[in-house]
Amino acid sequence: KSSVQTIGEEQIQNPYTELLVLKGHQDIVRFLVQIDDCRFASAGDDGIIFLWNAQTGEKLHEFHGHTHKITAIAPFSSSDGTEEETDLIITASADRTVIIWDCTSGRQVQKVSCFHSTVKCLTVLQRLNVWLSGGSDLCVWNRKLDLLCKTTHLTDAGISALVELPKNCVAAAVGKELIIFRLSASNNGSEGWNVLEVKCLVDHQDNISSLVCVNDLTFVTGSHVGELIVWDALDWTKQASECNFWDSSVHPDVQPEIKLSQSPNETSVQHLTSDEECVFAAVGKGIYVYNLQMKRVIACQRTAHDSSVLHIEKLPNRQLISCSEDGSVRIWELREKQQLPAESVPTGFFNMWGFGRANKQASQAAKKMQENTPMYFLELVGDLIGHSSAVQMFLYFGELGLATCSADHLIILWKDGERESSLRSLALFKKLAQNGDLQLKF
Repeated sequence: KSSVQTIGEEQIQNPYTELLVLKGHQDIVRFLVQIDDCRFASAGDDGIIFLWNAQTGEKLHEFHGHTHKITAIAPFSSSDGTEEETDLIITASADRTVIIWDCTSGRQVQKVSCFHSTVKCLTVLQRLNVWLSGGSDLCVWNRKLDLLCKTTHLTDAGISALVELPKNCVAAAVGKELIIFRLSASNNGSEGWNVLEVKCLVDHQDNISSLVCVNDLTFVTGSHVGELIVWDALDWTKQASECNFWDSSVHPDVQPEIKLSQSPNETSVQHLTSDEECVFAAVGKGIYVYNLQMKRVIACQRTAHDSSVLHIEKLPNRQLISCSEDGSVRIWELREKQQLPAESVPTGFFNMWGFGRANKQASQAAKKMQENTPMYFLELVGDLIGHSSAVQMFLYFGELGLATCSADHLIILWKDGERESSLRSLALFKKLAQNGDLQLKF
């Protein structure tokens, strides 16, 4: 029997009772990126990029230009000083090309096909008005796709993830290594740039699978064997680490599972996200909440889904959303546990010999620790059933709802049923009022 939590038909705290199914893709949809408050782009293995309206589900544009699957996508709002700000999308593909698209006109702006390997990640440095591509090299580009500078060939494995750091630096995951690069403008007044490797961190035991920036002071990495490392973003020193996500002895409140061995999929950190207080990690089938100040896991669901958790996000209202290879999307709420009262002091025989005093001190210490250390748990409050295959990721649009993409080639917009119903009623009322005015005039 599965140890995954279930939720009944009555999902009182789940607002997403209405859905719109968006069709168009012919293969796995792997990426969703938000353009603005109501537009997003989707891309995947069919090499096509679609632009959608998150409110109505309307398809706004369809971008064709790649011949193989999309491997990375990033939005880029840009202005060169002479034009108005333009919303652009940068896409990389297994066809070893990178294309910039205009979200307003729906046209291809520029294409580059000089890469020696597939670009696996894209990062925009908005403040510097440049963007980076990571593959076997790290390349720095301007908005016109002019190559400003690049590193020498790194490894055949290449860069799998990039994150921006303070002081014009970036952290790049290259296999087990975390390489810090610094960007600097040329001193001669031209638009030239330099990129320099300043440090190589080799603390991980296996390939780095996830990389996230917490704030200007901290960033976090996760690996395929379940290591999580917290780094100082200014001097790149290790602040803390967690390597025992799957160890039930470290999390005694969790029901242990009897297993002969751990497979890599069960311990791999698939995705990381964070707020100012915590890092939220998708590890194997589970979800873990790591408090940065306490430097430990404060809540977890070891079996949040039946299969690997692929994406996780924190919502503003102490809720989390996770999606999985099993095709499910689940809503969790982080709640504080009710503290149990401390053990009463024993009396009688043991107290005569002083054992009671020791126990009293121990119970007081335990009580004090309980009071100072709030523990939390993740409660399942919603289960979104709609996809028939692995849900790759999702985007949260606040009042407009949730967008999910899947290996079933579909995108689903999940809507707040009550809100949508009231909006329809309001629109109908306005229409009836307008028709009434027209009848009076005639």
